[in-house]
Amino acid sequence: MRISELSARSGRSVATIKFFLRDGLLPPGHRVSATRADYDEEHLHRLGLITTLVDVGGLSLGAVRDVLAAVDDPATSWHEMLGVAHGALDVRGAEPLGSSELDGAIGEVEAFIAARGWRVKPDAPSVTTLAAVLVSLRRLGWRVDAEVLAPYAAAADELAAWELAHTPGGESRAAAVESVVIGTVVFEAALCALRRLAEEHHSAVRHQR
Repeated sequence: MRISELSARSGRSVATIKFFLRDGLLPPGHRVSATRADYDEEHLHRLGLITTLVDVGGLSLGAVRDVLAAVDDPATSWHEMLGVAHGALDVRGAEPLGSSELDGAIGEVEAFIAARGWRVKPDAPSVTTLAAVLVSLRRLGWRVDAEVLAPYAAAADELAAWELAHTPGGESRAAAVESVVIGTVVFEAALCALRRLAEEHHSAVRHQR
């Protein structure tokens, strides 16, 4: 298909597609002349993956580039791909690494995780994210420790076990690692949306007459 058809089928403008091509996010088309290239279903699929990561997952183009590089690297294992997806999603706060407050909170979070028997890398970005949450709450006057996270950890543990048991992948490695990316990024957005809807429902039940 020509780039105009790729644009029409994907819903992305020709200018955006050309940007993705220049940036290396989308592989080059199949050159048929000096001024024309054709594109196929793989280009359409990759464009859909990029769109999902950006529009639904809220990933930056830099993060999308890292994720796609891992997807394309045959040496990246299923478990490593999960780490790449988590790293792309993780949002670090403005709290500088090395501050005494954050260092203390990181220690609390690490102990909290260890108490649950979770096998997590010491440098997992989400450890710092949780520590930054504790620091922020305390600065707002909340007297909390890591146990404030216990209900969330229990729900997350059950949900994560279910998700990984039901992650599709088929026979190919490419399908398996892509399913990890989609499952992690897309359903993280779904989980946040469902939590907000549930909070709205329970607030209405408790506070509206």
